[in-house]
Amino acid sequence: MATLLYVAHVLCAVVWVGGMVFALAVLRPAAHEALEGPLRLALMAGVFRRFFRLLWHVVPILLLTGWAMLSGWYWGFGASIWHVHVMHATGLVMTAIFAFVALVAWRRMRVALEAGDRPAAAAALDTIRKGVAVNMMIGLATVVVATWGRFGG
Repeated sequence: MATLLYVAHVLCAVVWVGGMVFALAVLRPAAHEALEGPLRLALMAGVFRRFFRLLWHVVPILLLTGWAMLSGWYWGFGASIWHVHVMHATGLVMTAIFAFVALVAWRRMRVALEAGDRPAAAAALDTIRKGVAVNMMIGLATVVVATWGRFGG
């Protein structure tokens, strides 16, 4: 059972962090080069609609598998090692940022697009970009910490 929890946990982390890296490092620059503002907004609206829908499943699984492993594998918070505490803290921070981006900024973008207010939609998209960028950096740092803690001592 521990192996299944670990596999689910790692897969969810890969989907979340990898999706953010792809969105910022590949998709965004390509869309910026190839598409005018209105088309770029429409593309990104479709991308984030799908990505956030996926993350509403991935993030809870990531948290639940982490807590399950913490309870069963690491014997709770008191007995766990430093990298588990760091992963837990960064996971909670990333979840809060995701919640803000998905519930506030994404809603603002959708409302603005429905109203035809492209400047407001673009501003909301920039807020999403910033939130995703912060989460991507935290996520990549968490991968380093997780790997270092697991294999580096």
